[in-house]
Order: sequence, then C-alpha cells, then structure tokens
Amino acid sequence: MTELDKFNQTIADLENGKVRVADKVNGEWKVNSWVKEVILSGFRLGKMEDMSQGQFSFFDKHTIPTRKFTVENGVRIVPGGSSVRTGAYLAPSVIMMPPAYVNIGAYVDEGTMIDSHALVGSCAQVGKHVHLSAASQLGGVLEPVGALPVIIEDNVFIGGNCGIYEGTIVKENAVIGTGVIINASTAIFDATTGEYIRANENGQMVVPSGAVVVAGSRPISKGPGAEQGVHLYCPVIVKYRDEKTSGSITLEDMLR
Repeated sequence: MTELDKFNQTIADLENGKVRVADKVNGEWKVNSWVKEVILSGFRLGKMEDMSQGQFSFFDKHTIPTRKFTVENGVRIVPGGSSVRTGAYLAPSVIMMPPAYVNIGAYVDEGTMIDSHALVGSCAQVGKHVHLSAASQLGGVLEPVGALPVIIEDNVFIGGNCGIYEGTIVKENAVIGTGVIINASTAIFDATTGEYIRANENGQMVVPSGAVVVAGSRPISKGPGAEQGVHLYCPVIVKYRDEKTSGSITLEDMLR
C-alpha cells in the first residue's frame, strides 16, 4: 500500500467512524497520533487544484476536498453555505445550520446541533446530543501529533459566541454560558467550592461533569493593576446542572 493509498483509506475510515483521532480508554481520553500523522501526509502529498464553484474561487490540495453527502448519510445540512472537509465524521441525525464549518479529523456524534457560524476545528471530538450554539468555536489541532484535541462529551450545551481551545475537555452534561472562553492557561473558579481549576499534568483544562460555567472576572492581586482595581477574565462555575438548568436548555424534538 502506497502512502497515498494509506491516506485515502484512513480518510474513508474517519468519514464512516471506524477510526477516530481520539478515543476514551478506561475513562481517559487518548490521542491516536498515527491518525494525525496520516492526515498531515495528505497535505504533503496533495497538489494545488482549482475547486472553484460558480462565482466563488477556491484553491486547495487535491487530497483535501470538501466532503460530499447523500440523503442516506442521514445528516441534515440546511442550505446556506456550510462546508464539511473530507475526513470528518458526522453521525446520522446531526443537524448543521448555515453557515457552519467542520474541519478534517473532527468527529460529531448523533443528535448534535451545529448552529449558524459555528466552527468544529480539526480533530475536535463532539459527543451525542451536544448543542453548539451560534458563532461558537471549538479549536482545532493537527500539530503536534501527540496533542489531545478539544473534546466535548455527551449532552453538553455550549452557548453562543463561546470559544473552547487548546485541548480543553468539557465533561458530560456541562453547560457553557454565552460568551465563555476556555483554554489551558486561564483558570476556572468554582464558586461552589471556592477553589480554582487549573490545567492538569497533561496541560489540559477539564470542565467537570454537569458544571454550569459563566463568564466572570477576578481582581489582580498585586502591582499597579491591583491598585487601580483592574480585573482579569475568569470563567466561573456558578452551580452544577439541575432540573431547572436542563429545562432551560432542552431542545424541542420537533426541530429534529
């Protein structure tokens, strides 16, 4: 099997969900570095190609076109300018509102809603029945190959204009409020315990299961900033998910 044959086979396996960039093994997420290596080989092996459509000009490597779907895939891609790159998996019953984008290596599981202007970055892993609200972004990562991608577990609600980056793991049933930005370098304050959550030993921020996170701030503790009352951005866990929270974010089944 040539390197190009291996690339094409891996892309096909990614698109049908046979392989993933990351898997949960014994309760812990592990990156499959070899998959990333194969994806990267496609950029090196590809040649620039004119992919223009109508009045719009597009030029990219011939190995990395947009993915084509059929009705049999069971994915609802509402008309209006959305795009899914080759090598991305969208499960049956996923809904994609326009315009939105899913990049190579991403995995989006069943019942998930990708709303308008939302981005699922390269290799991001999204669980079942997730709502990715309008203008939210899940950061992508292809390099380094050993870096864990952004992971959103089952039944997570992500509000509008959120940004989840740098290999952050959002555990199941968490709720991320509108405008929250989470990355590996900004600690999360848990108002229910009075403790800060910081990146773990692998450099990943982990949002606890069921956490309800909103945008907040914390004062600078020393120096001129403290003297002048300057605050730094800080996501805050205000509570953990309950029936009232679940009721306020439940999507109507009729929309699906």
